Amino acid sequence: MAIITLTTDFGEKDHFAGATKGAIYSELPDVKIVDISHSISPFNIPEASYIIQNAYNSFPKGTIHIIGIDSEINPENKHIAMKLDGHFFICANNGIMSMICSEIAPEHIVEINIHDKIQTSFPVLDVFVKVACHIARGGTLDVVGKRIDAIKPIKNIVPYVNDDKTQIIGSVIYIDNYGNVVTNIKRQFFEQIQKGRSFVISARHYKFTEIFKKYSQIVNFDIPAEKRHDEGRKLVVFNSGDFLEIAVFKSDPQTVGSASTLLGLGVRDTVTINFNKE
Repeated sequence: MAIITLTTDFGEKDHFAGATKGAIYSELPDVKIVDISHSISPFNIPEASYIIQNAYNSFPKGTIHIIGIDSEINPENKHIAMKLDGHFFICANNGIMSMICSEIAPEHIVEINIHDKIQTSFPVLDVFVKVACHIARGGTLDVVGKRIDAIKPIKNIVPYVNDDKTQIIGSVIYIDNYGNVVTNIKRQFFEQIQKGRSFVISARHYKFTEIFKKYSQIVNFDIPAEKRHDEGRKLVVFNSGDFLEIAVFKSDPQTVGSASTLLGLGVRDTVTINFNKE
């Protein structure tokens, strides 16, 4: 049974997500549809890229991923279908796939060219669904598009490193549901530059000199719980996707606050790491 996932900025109020599922079921009644998220911030390509990178490889090989973010076709925003890491991705060529493609080379990319056969004002529903169902039936990418060799990059996907390798300048790419601040600095990249040196992570006026292995590591469990006052303590971890994350222990933006609210950090803000010289 084919699996098709949906990642969009449609939200839950409007009919778009439901209509897309209905169109898929009309073509493939036995398909399994999984919602990854419909709560991507509108037109937020880095956020969508982060979400899909961290979700797709939990699915079986052969899964088809529809990504509906900024998908209206125009001369600067074509549609693509791609096979990568044994999975299929259908989306606009607007940089969404560049985060994954910076680590894994695509096996096959086509620029979708079936638009002349479809009257559409809703490309996710009309074009992306047609391509996904074609793939689910065993169809090849070359039937729905023309092979291309490269995709549009997304800016600032890789952090800046100075010439003497004493500084990384990264940026915030995502704020999660807990208000934790995710940067574009990955563990492997950090360790390649660090080479065992001590460091200072700077975000706004806050500084951190330690990266924890998990959130609760900041807690001293030898102290009775009623005396610890752990909620709201700020820390840095590498999260489940191996991205450097600034967090608040048991954060809640509505009560104790979050890394985003307490540090005043938003998407595209700078996070700097300075290493001691050897």
